[in-house]
Amino acid sequence: MPNVESQVEENVLNWNERLSSQIVSIPSSGIRVFFDIVAQKKDVISLGVGEPDFVTPQIIVNTAIESLRNGYTHYTGNAGIPSLRNEISNYLKNAYNVDYNPDTEIMITVGVSQGIDIALRSIINPGDGIIYGSPSYVSYSPMIKLAGGIPKTISTKFSENFILKPDEIDNACDSQTKAILLNYPSNPTGSSYQKKDVEKIADAVIKNDLLVVSDEIYADLSYDFAHTAISSFPGMKERTILLGGFSKNFAMTGWRIGFAAGPKEWIKAMLKIHQYSMLCAPTVAQMAAETALKYALHERDKMRDSYARRREFIVTEFNRIGLETLNPDGAFYTFSRIEKTGLTSMEFAQTLLEQENVAVIPGDAFGEEGNGFIRCCYATSIDNIKIAMQRIDRFVNKI
Repeated sequence: MPNVESQVEENVLNWNERLSSQIVSIPSSGIRVFFDIVAQKKDVISLGVGEPDFVTPQIIVNTAIESLRNGYTHYTGNAGIPSLRNEISNYLKNAYNVDYNPDTEIMITVGVSQGIDIALRSIINPGDGIIYGSPSYVSYSPMIKLAGGIPKTISTKFSENFILKPDEIDNACDSQTKAILLNYPSNPTGSSYQKKDVEKIADAVIKNDLLVVSDEIYADLSYDFAHTAISSFPGMKERTILLGGFSKNFAMTGWRIGFAAGPKEWIKAMLKIHQYSMLCAPTVAQMAAETALKYALHERDKMRDSYARRREFIVTEFNRIGLETLNPDGAFYTFSRIEKTGLTSMEFAQTLLEQENVAVIPGDAFGEEGNGFIRCCYATSIDNIKIAMQRIDRFVNKI
């Protein structure tokens, strides 16, 4: 009789050979790997996941519920509901004085993450270089690689508020460089650009004939100066995809709804990918997003003001403890320097979690340039932040 057990062993698939080599080579998200550890502990105060602690404003929720009751449970057009695209067009005109045709220059995406993905896939040919500042959001490098491109990082510095300089963009470009991926206000650093700085970057973009994928998901969470869209400068709308959404500003992370605005040719190319891979964004989320722009801007502003107060407290506390922390221009993150402790970012985060039950993100999850830093999200209650800072203070003093 044949040995069934040995036959089973022989038939075990080698999945490293069966899977895409591109996928196998890409590491898992440093944030998610760390939170697998967090999930195993109880009573943890988390300053980790970048998500508002607010629930979605009730007026938005009510719209969603009523839309379901009224039978809006079917597909929309690939580009999204026309009335929502029209509201986004009005919003961008009012905020940045940029005109986008809602019929041809705006599409609705499944969050900004999908927008980044299809914006990159629609322009990258194998070997094209995409430049971006580092530390950066964890998905940028993997998404560039998955589209067949080559990620090219520009190291940014704590001493310069982690912002890109025009000459650094010039130096990073070569004949294979096709585009720059911008993110401001930034995840993880909270840094952003004043109007004069955005204009200088726009000049460098035009000088080097680059396209721009501009991740401006945190635009509405700018504190000390108004956000400036790079597409608002002469010659920039024609070469820029502006990506925005509702997750952070309206506390709608789970709704997975965003938008892309840009030249009609680029939007048309993105729609090709969208219609085959996603078809359309969820109808209920689209209707909720329209209500957010029409009737919930005051709720957005209240949440932003609350984040601003928390920002002031947590930055003051980190600097009092001796962990140098810049004042974030926007978003809801601090990026604190922990080199004085003698620990790596991962050692600091793991030991803090083990000893004090506080979760922070190791800075090197956002690129090599992030080693020596930790990212903390202050989109949690002020009471939790106060307890967390007491524990971090105690932890640092024990080192």
